[in-house]
Amino acid sequence: MRIHVSFIDRVGITQEVLALLGARNLNLDAVEMVPPNVYIDAPTLSPKVLDELREALLSVRGVQNVNVVDILPGQRRHLQLDALLAAMTDPVLALDSAGNVLLANPALISLYGREPAGESVTELFRDPTLLDTLLDQGFRLPLREVSVNGETLLLDATPITDAGALLTLYPPNRIGERLAALHHDHAEGFDSLLGDSPPIRTLKARAQRVAALDAPLLIQGETGTGKELVARACHAISARHSAPFLALNCAALPENLAESELFGYAPGAFTGAQRGGKPGLMELAHQGTVFLDEIGEMSPYLQAKLLRFLNDGSFRRVGGDKEVKVNVRILSATHRNLEKMVSEGAFREDLFYRLNVLNLEVPPLRERGQDILLLARSFMQQACTQIQRPICRLAPTTYPALLGNRWPGNVRQLQNVIFRAAAICEGALVDIGDLDIAGTAVARHGHDGEVESLEQAVDDFERALLEKLYTSFPSTRQLATRLQTSHTAIAHRLRKYGITGK
Repeated sequence: MRIHVSFIDRVGITQEVLALLGARNLNLDAVEMVPPNVYIDAPTLSPKVLDELREALLSVRGVQNVNVVDILPGQRRHLQLDALLAAMTDPVLALDSAGNVLLANPALISLYGREPAGESVTELFRDPTLLDTLLDQGFRLPLREVSVNGETLLLDATPITDAGALLTLYPPNRIGERLAALHHDHAEGFDSLLGDSPPIRTLKARAQRVAALDAPLLIQGETGTGKELVARACHAISARHSAPFLALNCAALPENLAESELFGYAPGAFTGAQRGGKPGLMELAHQGTVFLDEIGEMSPYLQAKLLRFLNDGSFRRVGGDKEVKVNVRILSATHRNLEKMVSEGAFREDLFYRLNVLNLEVPPLRERGQDILLLARSFMQQACTQIQRPICRLAPTTYPALLGNRWPGNVRQLQNVIFRAAAICEGALVDIGDLDIAGTAVARHGHDGEVESLEQAVDDFERALLEKLYTSFPSTRQLATRLQTSHTAIAHRLRKYGITGK
């Protein structure tokens, strides 16, 4: 039987209460002192003895009440902690200040094969440097790769003030899920693709079919048409929707960084590498989807490595010799003509056919008719919310200009134009004078017959813009900051157009 004795706190009252229990030769399993309360677990206490004991306790000066309780507070907290640890699917363990295991949850015990309480983290992870690193850094570590019984996991350490630390182990794809959630701010599925024009309806109908097929998908379309949105929508309605969706822009990073981002690196792979190595997107997205944007910019070396991965799902980390095998679906996108690149020897033919098992073509904005106005209104609402100004709307006089523009930058360009208009417009009505679309290089070209191709028109616009801004922002980093892109992408385009600071 368990009882709760409440009292007015005074010197010696606890000893008097316990003396009454001791005088009756009661076997006490637990006594919890939480002044002005004492909780007692006495299994041999019978109801008859309890009546007599209650009378004796209430006669002690200061004792206010004696009640029977179902469980002691400390026992309740222990049960709640056990339930919490059991509910955690990731392995978790607590360490004392010396790095010894205090307790572990069932997931960790199952993984390790036995109860590790009392063991050192050195023995648990068989890593001779881990304990010293934990102690040196006050149990505060970035994610670090460890191995338990041959299984590779990522360790996250959280210090507990003056008491050691809490360690949580994650499979790489759990971190991938967190990254995907962090970067995902879009509507689910094809709700993110605004529009009801015939080209968009055709795209959505075809995408609904290919999304369910677990094979590589190549998404083609001009710059700014929303190819990543299509890729995300396909992932969201696929069988892999609950697993990570992670993206890499192949044009944004040099070859060595792109390789380590995609495939990870082994311990000591290069100077400055994270101790213990680091998983790449392929491992983080296990069971999910990897989206390779601007696949046409991928280097020949990475093309060969990606081809090998597509053949059997395995690869080696940078600087590693161990084969890693994962299950991911590859979605890729490009604005370039890959078939032409193949014929010119700029892209591997065998890789092209492996990526182009399924394909989608995203229509340019100029072919989407009234979708332009629908998108413009949606972007206007988003822009006003973002810059925290009263909602404004587009005047009907802007419609012909919006519908008649060539939009070489497509949806992305329209969004930027609308954002600028919302930022500079002083009234609640955005008029034609607030839209910065008349001075673009493509607009000056006029009708279709006056340019060789859309790609040439886009190149002309890009070259003119870079030449104009480079005088005021005379370094790749300054120019990249001005245009809100990576300095690597700017450097690539400056070389492409032969633009120098001289």
